[in-house]
Amino acid sequence: MKTKNGSRRIFGILLLTLLILGGSVFLFSCGKEQENKTKEKSDAPLASKAPAKTTSMEKSPTAKLPEEIEWLTNDSDPVFGSPKAIKGGTLHETVLSFPMTLRLVGPDSNGSFAGVLRSNQLSLIGIHPNTLNIVPELATHWAYGKDKKTMYFKLNEKARWSDGQPVTANDYAYTLEFMRSKYIVAPWYNDYYTKEIDRVIVYDDYTLAVVGTKAEPDLYLKLGMAPTPRHFFGELNADFVKKYNWEIEPNTGPYQIEKFEKGKNLRLKRKQDWWAADLTYFKNRFNVDEVIFEVVRDTNIQWEYFKKARLDSFGMTIPQYWHEKSDTGVVNKGYVHKIWFYNDTQRSAQGLWLNQDREIFKDPDVRYAFAHAMNIEKVIEQVLRNDYERLESGFVGYGPYSNNTIRARRYDLEKVKELMTASGWHRGNDGIWEKGDQRFSVEVVYTVDEHTARLVVLKEEAKKAGVELNLQKLDASASFKKVLEKKHDVAWMGWSTSLRPQFWEHFHSINAHKPQTNNITNTDDPEMDKLIDAHRNSLDEKERITLSLKIQEKIHEIGCFVPTFMVPYVREGYWRWWRLPDVPGTKQTESLFDAFSSSTGGLFWYDKDLHDQTLSAMESGQTFDPVTRTDETYRMKP
Repeated sequence: MKTKNGSRRIFGILLLTLLILGGSVFLFSCGKEQENKTKEKSDAPLASKAPAKTTSMEKSPTAKLPEEIEWLTNDSDPVFGSPKAIKGGTLHETVLSFPMTLRLVGPDSNGSFAGVLRSNQLSLIGIHPNTLNIVPELATHWAYGKDKKTMYFKLNEKARWSDGQPVTANDYAYTLEFMRSKYIVAPWYNDYYTKEIDRVIVYDDYTLAVVGTKAEPDLYLKLGMAPTPRHFFGELNADFVKKYNWEIEPNTGPYQIEKFEKGKNLRLKRKQDWWAADLTYFKNRFNVDEVIFEVVRDTNIQWEYFKKARLDSFGMTIPQYWHEKSDTGVVNKGYVHKIWFYNDTQRSAQGLWLNQDREIFKDPDVRYAFAHAMNIEKVIEQVLRNDYERLESGFVGYGPYSNNTIRARRYDLEKVKELMTASGWHRGNDGIWEKGDQRFSVEVVYTVDEHTARLVVLKEEAKKAGVELNLQKLDASASFKKVLEKKHDVAWMGWSTSLRPQFWEHFHSINAHKPQTNNITNTDDPEMDKLIDAHRNSLDEKERITLSLKIQEKIHEIGCFVPTFMVPYVREGYWRWWRLPDVPGTKQTESLFDAFSSSTGGLFWYDKDLHDQTLSAMESGQTFDPVTRTDETYRMKP
């Protein structure tokens, strides 16, 4: 399974999804606007008008665009789709579990497959993955209000929902109504669209403004939101969750679900007449005709599928696959190619997340002792072949917003003894720490078989420190559900990223002690709340950076997260009939065979001649030279 970006997003803020493969994580990041933007005045003509079939939308009787708006656009950044690309073919992928719903909001909607669905819902604006400049998506132009909390947008009049209906400004007004509704049972969205987005102003069918509740230094990260199809959902009621659990929502991206068989497979088909196919940054992309996801609940079986060409690509970030399992016939005979591609992204917060609502983790000294009992370095050396690097905190790679003075707590038996003894614990007959009727024995929830070896090393090393780890492997859906319902002791997992560190959803007390929020450590600290609130409300970049560094210090002080690894690259195997651009990915690429992401996906293509040649060679016993490709175009320098 590969993680994808969230497209039903408050721009630049992903609904953070569980990472279960532990290699790398997709991020959708944004950068400051540069000087290469084209400017035009507010009386510039819109694109030629396409006939609208929906009823005329309600407009504010007093809404009038401010004079002297400076409209911006960008069609001059480098394109990254290959002109060699051709359309066609079917990409076969697998997922570890079938999604629990096709809804994009509400209970159980933030599973790993949700990234696929969100990737096919465009936003008003996107971000170029290499320059980090704003680029058009559903809007052709944008402008900033003098109040520093408003952005204006001109919609592309060619934009269409997958059911053929035009995308209009009313779909954005409806987004606010939809996201604030109690019926969607989505407290994060309810809160965000109430406290962070003030209103949407509709000037006409294709011109709108999105107004934040406060001025922002990086306004575009928040206001370039996605539309919601009013004509599909209409007036919401208490039946929403059940009614739309398996409904296929109209989208604006290149693919749509064609059909699915619950528990078994899902098939997405490329739109042959997709309205955005010829836009500057979408040209020569999204080339494959169909993508079929088959449920295969074991990664080892997925690997067997790959060797038999039932799966077209396979992530080899895990060292066992890159170094050992890939020493097999289809690779050695040149039928399957390998690629090691370095990216340059913010790093996923991967590690061990401690649930502070559990009695044992209420004591900070015990949390510190737990961290010092985790021999991460031994896992990197012995299991991961030194391919991975130690992650020092949850916010590495965010430029000046990262606190690079923080160092993760290292394995230290004496430190564990000192902390536990000071807290009144003693070693039991079996060597595990005890205090009254408590025993330092905790359950660690994880998902992927290949992570078992890592956790076994941690388990054995922790035992030396007097800490017992009980490993509980669950399938992706069950693990996700357990963690989001805060029923775990320790979660072994990671989060997706955005351009700026996101603190509120993970560490603010408003998200603690309740299910279906991302504060899975149940952090509830008044000082932390003050810092996070100040960070959210600040307009001054220097102040926000200072607060970001302080918040990270506070997270380290609380000790609810034990950072583990970071991986500055993508490694994959793929059958030789799939082709990649000369530079196979972008700085932000997390999977070279991501078919959907509007920012980095859909760069590969199918070559039928190579497919026929390869099948013929396999039948006749002909072989090719093995191919292992390394690309360091975007490798981060120390």
